[in-house]
Order: sequence, then structure tokens, then C-alpha cells
Amino acid sequence: MTATVLLTLLSPFVCTATPLAEECEAARQWVAGCFANSQSPPPFFSFTYGGRPSTEFLSEWALERATRRLDDSRVEHTLRFTDPDTALEIRCVGIEYQDFPTVEWTLHFRNGGLEDTPILSDIQAIDAHFAFEGDVVLHRHTGDRCSADSFEPHADPMPPGSDTRIANTGGRPTQEAFPYFNIASPDRGLIFVVSWAGQWAARFVRDEAGLRLVAGQELTHLTLHPGEEIRTPLIVLQFYKGGRTHAQNVWRSWMIAHNMPRPGGKLPPVPQLAACSSHQFGEMIHANRDNQIFFIDKYLERGIKLHYWWMDAGWYLNKSGWPNTGTWEVDTERFPGGLRAITDHAHSKGVDSLLWFEPERVTPGTWLYEQRPQWLLGKDGEQKLLNLGDPEAREWLTNHIDQILVDEGIDLYRQDFNLDPLPYWRANDTENRQGMTEIRHIEGYFAYWDELLRRHPNMLIDSCASGGRRNDLETLRRAVPLLRSDYIMEPVGNQCHTYALASWFPFYGTGTSKTDPYLVRSVLCPHFIAVWDMRDEQIDFDALRRMIDEWRAFAPNFMGDYYPLTPYSLAEDAWIAWQFDRPEVGQGMVQAFRRAESDCASMTLPLQGLDPDAVYTVENVFDPGEALEMAGRRLLGAGLPIHMKDRPRAACFIYTKRP
Repeated sequence: MTATVLLTLLSPFVCTATPLAEECEAARQWVAGCFANSQSPPPFFSFTYGGRPSTEFLSEWALERATRRLDDSRVEHTLRFTDPDTALEIRCVGIEYQDFPTVEWTLHFRNGGLEDTPILSDIQAIDAHFAFEGDVVLHRHTGDRCSADSFEPHADPMPPGSDTRIANTGGRPTQEAFPYFNIASPDRGLIFVVSWAGQWAARFVRDEAGLRLVAGQELTHLTLHPGEEIRTPLIVLQFYKGGRTHAQNVWRSWMIAHNMPRPGGKLPPVPQLAACSSHQFGEMIHANRDNQIFFIDKYLERGIKLHYWWMDAGWYLNKSGWPNTGTWEVDTERFPGGLRAITDHAHSKGVDSLLWFEPERVTPGTWLYEQRPQWLLGKDGEQKLLNLGDPEAREWLTNHIDQILVDEGIDLYRQDFNLDPLPYWRANDTENRQGMTEIRHIEGYFAYWDELLRRHPNMLIDSCASGGRRNDLETLRRAVPLLRSDYIMEPVGNQCHTYALASWFPFYGTGTSKTDPYLVRSVLCPHFIAVWDMRDEQIDFDALRRMIDEWRAFAPNFMGDYYPLTPYSLAEDAWIAWQFDRPEVGQGMVQAFRRAESDCASMTLPLQGLDPDAVYTVENVFDPGEALEMAGRRLLGAGLPIHMKDRPRAACFIYTKRP
């Protein structure tokens, strides 16, 4: 395995899937028609103003256009509409990606007048029709619901006359519903994404000519005061003609090239290993300085090198148990000298630190609850929401958390969010300001993170929200989901989480405290969280270290193109398998799982993306033996034979293209 491991560890992460020329041309034509048309552009968004739909009057408003190049691959297009009567200004800012068949835009509404505007309502960031012929299928996913079927893929036929509405729940954007869609027809397709860190809704209306897409913030009914401005969700479109799997790989490449965070100017390393003691000490509620240092040392003594030591909830002053969030001060009785004693020790061993916060949820009896009630939304006696739309509250939070990060030597900021904000937002709105609290909170949420990142340019952020419930695109431009769902440990559900999420997210994480090889291998992904009890001398840590070493060998392939090789299934009598391929380095991997009740001991899986004229060296990672030499044409046609005598069992094969 030496040569394979070396190649894997040294390979850079570059974009792999290449858009087709006709896909890029389709995107260029759409951008030209909507942003560069010398006449009034066709309406691709909508709203109601003073009781009238925008289709009745927007073409009569003054229109200005501007275009500027942002860099070698992005061009910004701006449309500026102005109402001559009320001075309401609508600014549509679009980004054209010239290296991908992708366009995005956000709307901004500003009152440039001296009086309150008439009521703005039903603001739809996209309201556009797209031509489709033949059968149309809406490919979508369930959102996170802390269950095995989180992120489950669905394929919904859309015959003429169908009208489908999809929305998340509770104000967390990837809860129950998932705002990432792929619309496929026999000759073309469209990836469609709504990015809004709040409550969104989308409609898919099919007619004989094609499909109408309508999406935006679920509820807007508000007036704007003089000088006031709001924004809408971000909309992203990716045009394709090369098949749905190809399109998803182009999307993954776009995510890597233009969206993933780059702390210190670099993508997060893959593999990335963290470890924590959450399952041994009740998150951190019963942790102290000495047991944290003990765990760090034991991981390293046992040959398990860590990127991060993970300190979760409970490190702060906490006299009443979980969650007690709102007094963000280190409990110095349990942590003499603060957390700095732990992080300095970790840093001396080459290990960075990760610390959990949940700043938006404030519980009774804490400092924020008692001392700053004016910053909070909610009913007295119940947990409340810190209003990030309040500039004073956001400034205090930014400075306070920044000081903790500096004083305690924290390298990775983990933000959780364990309550539904929507009831708090809507209860705070007045009749003619519905949707405003939500908008301001989301603006404040991103402003808070952006300022933390400005002050800590080398810092990574973890986007937790009861697991994976706030992973809209704009969040993922600032953070990575290190815990993709709070549904962890169980193998079948986590196999399916990887199967589903890999189509959309190149980087994600989960972990386990289990030691059985099948259970461990079912949850290994780009970021892995080890939760093993370092005090338990009965655990075979040599076996765990070997599994981590195996993972380090194959994990960089997670950043390649992704191909499902079997159908999605939660059934215990099924196999599930997938492939990640990196054509730029001539390497990839196949992961396969034979579940506990499967009667099938062998399966042959045709691979994808390979060079049919090349020869590949195929190595079995978990059961090493003599490497196989297989022709690319055979792997693409007859397929890769996999035999697993025992059940349940996991298999992983790395293949390398011979020079």
C-alpha cells in the first residue's frame, strides 16, 4: 500500500468534473436574456406592492444596468429598478460563473423615499418559467430529522398540471426539507438551490411547456421605513445537458472551487480527525482540566494523531445541568487557568482545539437572560432567542466570543442551534412588518460570522444546528458541517447519510464511540470524530489505530467525483455501495457494505468515470492481499467483483491508474 498511500496523501484537491460546452452556453444565454437584454428583462422574480403584482408595473419603472468583473471566473451583473412614485429601489445582484454553467442572484429592496412604502408582500426571489419537454422528474431530499432517513433522496414525477410545494419547518433551513433540487428531463436539466438561513418555501408548477419555479422567504408582508433596506434568499441555477450524475459532479466541483471555506487560504484537509470525550463526561458538563489532558495524551500515545481536540457543551458556568446557555464564561473551578491550560497542552503536541457555543439559545438563570432581556425574544420563564438583528446585541456577542477565542487559544469555532427560531421571529413582528425580524436575524447571523472570520482568518467554523439543520449554501460558504446529523453511531442510517449528502456536499463529518469494525467503517467520511474512552483498557486500540490509518489512506478520494453504485436503501437485507473518482490523479475508491440480513455474499459493481483504455491496480484496503490488475474497460463493463463472506461487513477498494 506504500505507493498508493503516498499518492493519496500528496494529491491536491482540484475540480474534477468538467462542464460541457453546451451547458455553459445555456447558462450564458440565460444570463444574457435576464441581465444583459437591452429591453426590459423578462421577469424572473416577483412581488406584490401596494396590493398590485409586480408583473403589472415593473416594466414601467426606471431600469439601470451595470456589469463588472470580480475576478478571472466571475462577472457581477446588477439590475436596479426604481419606482418613480415612491422611490422604492430594487437591486438584483447576479454573479455569472464563467468557468461553470452557474448563475446566482440576490434581491435587495430599499426605500429611497421620505415616507414609509406601501406594503411589500409575497416577495419571490425566483419566479421564472423554464422550457422542458417530455417527462420531468424532481429529484429532492428529505432534510435532517435526526433519523436514519435524514437526507433520503426522492424522485417525484411532475406531469403537466402538477403543483408541488416544499418548505422547511421551524426556521432552520435544512430541517425536514432540503433546499437543493435537481430537475431532470430526457434532454436537459437544472440544478436549483434556495439559500436562506430561515424559513423558505418553493413551488414547482408544471405545464405543457415546461416548469415554473417560485421560491423565496415563506412570509413577507411589510412596509419599509425611509432609508431601510432588506434582502431576499440567494438563488442558484446550474444548467446541464450531460446527465444528472454528471451535473451533480459539476456541482461538487463548483462547491470546491467557489464555495468551501478556505481558512488561511487553504481548503480544510481531508482526512480531518477530531476526538472528544462527550460520551464519557456528559458533553463537557462533568469534564475538567485533568481528564481532558489525559484523553489528549492517551490518543497520541496510542498512535492516533489528531487535528483537533473537541470540547463540546458544558465547559461554561453551569449549575443546573443541560443546557444552561447564556453565561459564556469558563468554569474555572473545573478548569483552573481556564481552557488555555488544555489548549496550550494540545498545541504543544501539535493538536488544535475546537470549542462549542450556542449563542442564540438563552436559558433562564444565565447572565444574558437576567442582565440583557432587551436583546432577547420570547416569553419570560422560557428559553429565549438572542436577537442577532439587534446591532447592540450582535456587537456584544462578537466582542465577547472573540475574546474567549483569543484568551482560551481556540482554533475552531463550533456553533450549535438547538431551537426553532421561527415562532420567536413571527411573534416579534407587527402586522405590517411580517418577515422583518427573520430578515434582520439572518443578516445579523452572517455579519457575526463574517466579523469573527475577519478577526480570525485562519479559523474554521462548524455549522451545527441539532446536527445538520442549518446547512444552506450561504452558511456552507462560511462553515463546514462537522456533525452532519445528530443521528450518529448506527451504521445503516449513516451509510445512507453519506450516500445522499455526497451528491451535494464535498465535506461533512460524523463520529462514533463504537469499536466494531463494521460500525466504525460505516461512519468514516472526510471529517471523523473519535469518541473512544481512553480509560478503558479492554478496548483494542491497536485495531482502532489500524482502521484510522486505513481511513487516512483512502479518505482524500472523498473530494473526487461521486457515483452511487447501488440504489439507496435502508433495508437490512440490502447492499449499498458508491465510488469516488479523482481522474486528475488517476485514483479513486469503492466503498461497499453488506448488511446484517443480506443473503448475497458477492456482487459485481460496474464503475464509472474511468479510462476504458487504461489498466488499474486494485487493492483491497480492509483485507489486503495481492493487488489485482484490471482493465478500465472491464471495470466499466462487467464491473468490480466484491465478495464478503461475513455479514454485516464493509469493503473498500482503492484503484490506481497505471502509467
